[in-house]
Amino acid sequence: MNRKLAPASPDVPQFALYGEQEKGGNAEFVHIELIETRSRVHHWHIDNHTHSGLFQVLFLLGGEVRASINGALWECDAPTVITIHPSVVHGFDFSAEAHGYVLTVDQNVVFALAENHGDLYSSLFVEPLAIDLGSVPELRARLESLLENLLTEAAWPQYGHTLMLEWLARSALLLLVRLHAERRFADQSGRSEFELFSRFRAEVERHYKEQWQVGQYAETLRVTPTRLNRLCLKLSGKSAFDITQDRLMLEACRKLTYLPASIASVAYELGFQDPAYFSRLFKKRMGRTPKQFRAD
Repeated sequence: MNRKLAPASPDVPQFALYGEQEKGGNAEFVHIELIETRSRVHHWHIDNHTHSGLFQVLFLLGGEVRASINGALWECDAPTVITIHPSVVHGFDFSAEAHGYVLTVDQNVVFALAENHGDLYSSLFVEPLAIDLGSVPELRARLESLLENLLTEAAWPQYGHTLMLEWLARSALLLLVRLHAERRFADQSGRSEFELFSRFRAEVERHYKEQWQVGQYAETLRVTPTRLNRLCLKLSGKSAFDITQDRLMLEACRKLTYLPASIASVAYELGFQDPAYFSRLFKKRMGRTPKQFRAD
């Protein structure tokens, strides 16, 4: 993405949705539309404006956009997501083949999220962001599915319509929060270290039921056990061994909660040959026996 300064406009109009002075009667709402729906009408040019009380996220999935963001000019190619706070002056010039979605969320919905989940979502809107989706095709596919479901729900309201819109919008925003957090974490810790840690977590996911030792993971990753431990302590505050055990206990808790199988069967499924040892280890790490955990 290229950025440069753009001339500021002395008079910035304020809209609900672009070109509309009034928003709907429902004070808490989520709106979604295709980029091309509104932009084509305006010959692919959206002049500088703001949205009072509305947070907006542009999902550019095809084509290009020249975005004026608070006096700066951003030149973005798809697939890119641009996040916009209500106070941000913004405008767009799209290429004729541009397509994607514009998600608009009322501030009351966002503030309710903040009350219930702290600052989880605020990182998306503290400042305008341009988030590249080109390197994460799986996440892009998940976002497209959520946005398509949002568009369908908006077009055909049914029972629980408002809640469904909010839940789908929250899910899309949370995927962006995850991606943005991962990239900030990678920048802070060093990309090569972060990638190695991510590979380790992926290997744990594959082999935790086999109860691999740290040395086996280190050998697979072609590093020494000492380096792997130092990396895990640096990035997570836990040793490599504790990470493997945490994953094992998480699965044990899930099975004890959702499966009617005996405790011995759960132990065998998780690779333990001795159910009694499983129970002792579970109590050591979780503070109660599997039987007590299941009874709570």
